[in-house]
Amino acid sequence: MSHKNASDHSHQHTLAQPISISGVGIHSGTSVQMVLEPADPNTGIVFQRTDLEGQPTVKADVDFVTETNRSTTLSNNGASVTTIEHLLAALVGCEVDNVLVKIDGPEIPILDGSSQPFVEALQKAGRQQQDAIKTWYTIEHNIYFTDEEKNVEMVAMPANEYRINTLIDFNSPVLGTQHAHLKHINEFNTEIAPCRTFSFFHELEYLLRNNLIRGGDLNNAIVVVDKPVTDTQLESLAQAFGKEKIAITSEGYLNNLQLRFPNEPARHKLLDLVGDLALAGMPFKAHIIANRPGHASNVAFARKIKEHIKKNRFKVQVPHYYPDKPPVHDITEIERILPHRYPFLLVDKIIEHSDTHIVGVKNVTYNEPFFQGHFPGNYVMPGVLQIEALAQCGGLLAIPRDTEDKYDTYFLKVDNCKFKQKVVPGDTLLLKMELKNPIRRGIVEMKGTIFVGSKVVCEGDLTAQIVKRTQA
Repeated sequence: MSHKNASDHSHQHTLAQPISISGVGIHSGTSVQMVLEPADPNTGIVFQRTDLEGQPTVKADVDFVTETNRSTTLSNNGASVTTIEHLLAALVGCEVDNVLVKIDGPEIPILDGSSQPFVEALQKAGRQQQDAIKTWYTIEHNIYFTDEEKNVEMVAMPANEYRINTLIDFNSPVLGTQHAHLKHINEFNTEIAPCRTFSFFHELEYLLRNNLIRGGDLNNAIVVVDKPVTDTQLESLAQAFGKEKIAITSEGYLNNLQLRFPNEPARHKLLDLVGDLALAGMPFKAHIIANRPGHASNVAFARKIKEHIKKNRFKVQVPHYYPDKPPVHDITEIERILPHRYPFLLVDKIIEHSDTHIVGVKNVTYNEPFFQGHFPGNYVMPGVLQIEALAQCGGLLAIPRDTEDKYDTYFLKVDNCKFKQKVVPGDTLLLKMELKNPIRRGIVEMKGTIFVGSKVVCEGDLTAQIVKRTQA
């Protein structure tokens, strides 16, 4: 389990103060100044090109990925930003949800080739909890991605945490087969963030010849030497990077850097995966296993996960109802809290109850009094009573339970209400209410959904007011 408290995970966060970071883009060689600023709830991560006319923006989302060769690039509205993955991974690791990244160039600075400098800057700035609920999405079933040509295999499995296992295998006698894992997101900043990007010596020569790493420096990449190299090649590389001399260690790496972990390359691939999967645009919990990940595969996988969440966002939120499991609140306890009585008490029991959501059960039978006058012979539960059942369930979530005072709840408005299928005798309604925002001055904003089995039969956004009774 994460060491952070429950409220941390149930609320969105932004930065407590702006951050300035400057550096050079590894591919473009362009010096850039970047300012990370706090952003409103539900903004997500947005990049703004301050050096372009109109200062256009592009959101960190798979829908706007335009390039995955050597790094991940976003483009929209005339704004393009590349090498975003290390910064995105740091934001995920620090659990910062909403931020505006103002940048005066086309590429995020490479710094030391890892996420650690970004993490340190984010930790120095601090996080600000926001008055907005953070919705975590779950995976309903295994999601697979394969690329037979690149020998890539990935799977996202249902889980209660965000976990990742990666394997890399470049057929390299130096790297061999390496594994890395992230058991909980709170391990990212210490176990994954410090791990730097890596390159093979022969790739480095090619990139230099073709002027593709204009901002490259031997201090921001691990160089793997797994093929014979001549002294002339080493001298040429030293000259290109302004070094007096470069040598090869006995392990098969250039002697420019000391490894921070024995499996640092595999951990960096995991880091890239965290950053690229953030482009799904929705926080989700899953156990990811990725063999031979790369930017193109990561982004394609993020796209599949996003599509799955959008398609199944109701299914994955269907409450699990086990009739033989004791309820959280039975009808006697419900009567103590709610002012409603027969024939207008429309919640039979509560099966889930947290600070931000509640799930109640209403068994619909032929003996409901409203069936006598509502479509006799065609027994359909009135939609307004479905909404009333949701409201009562929401009252149980909103009304304080640690007091002897009595409260009533009053509707203020209902928005976006939809009835998707009939409710008839024999149906068991699962009434799910989720806080959209923290309760303020007795005003409660909730999203309500009624399920029968795995199907949504009714949904709507309900706003109510809790009022303390002045007399019994």
